[in-house]
Amino acid sequence: MGSLPYSYITMPTSKLKNQLHLHFIVFIWGFTAILGALISINAIPLVWFRVLMASATLFVFLKIRRVTFEENWSDLLKLLIGGILVASHWVTFFYAIKISTISTTLITLSSSAFFVVIFKPFFEKKKFELYEMVLAIFTILGFIIIFRSEKLYTEGILVALISAILVALFSVYNSKLVKTYTGSKIAFYELLFAGLFLTVILLFKNEFSIEFFQLKNSDWMYLIILATICTAYPFVVATNLLKKMSPFTIVLTNNLEPIYGIILALILFGDKERMSPPFYIGGAIILSSVLINGIIKSRKFNGRLNSED
Repeated sequence: MGSLPYSYITMPTSKLKNQLHLHFIVFIWGFTAILGALISINAIPLVWFRVLMASATLFVFLKIRRVTFEENWSDLLKLLIGGILVASHWVTFFYAIKISTISTTLITLSSSAFFVVIFKPFFEKKKFELYEMVLAIFTILGFIIIFRSEKLYTEGILVALISAILVALFSVYNSKLVKTYTGSKIAFYELLFAGLFLTVILLFKNEFSIEFFQLKNSDWMYLIILATICTAYPFVVATNLLKKMSPFTIVLTNNLEPIYGIILALILFGDKERMSPPFYIGGAIILSSVLINGIIKSRKFNGRLNSED
């Protein structure tokens, strides 16, 4: 049998790089939760600083690359909707952390895989994949075990569940946008519009004052890390990966975020983040769904190679 064509050799390598890149940014997102707990300001101001600082970073990046910013009103409206979704997701995410724990918030957020399965057919006009539904149910099963074992944080879990719905909707929505726009441009406009959306809310609540901008030095440091390393960079990468991977795969892999985040939280916060045994059983079920998804995807890929050989 002759040697495999060059494309067969490079495709698995490219697939592996995409997977490794995705896991790296998921680890960064796990650290995002840590920063959310360390920053002392409330959820809406926190996200406002985050998105505007991140969009400013991306603006400089795009200017250096000589990217144009001329868009028609129809395109801007689509990006505005994406910005509102991401702002709402992050506000509920950080608020859940403030009123509960990092661990419960991150694990609850992993239920977003179930909602991707629900939303995806409406956006892509495709039928449900049976194995995706089964794996999503596994994820929800893990979530239910956690919910029953951590009743002390019911309010935080419910807010995190809303955040999970929003991130699923946002992921599927962006999977359509990437077919038309570059990841960096989507990231810039959505982060900018997220900031403008939150500005309207803060004006309505009459929140802006001199004290609003008088943050602790540690808060400024954490916000800079959050806006650049944990927002601008992974936002662009994740958006570009939507061109190469399904939104379900990305969101399901994001279920590793709780694992990374919980490990970091246990190291940094100790007993405050130590949960009951059922909590970790639920987390293990969620992790298993990620591994099973990877096995199925790998077998499908290898099956296509063998059929073409």
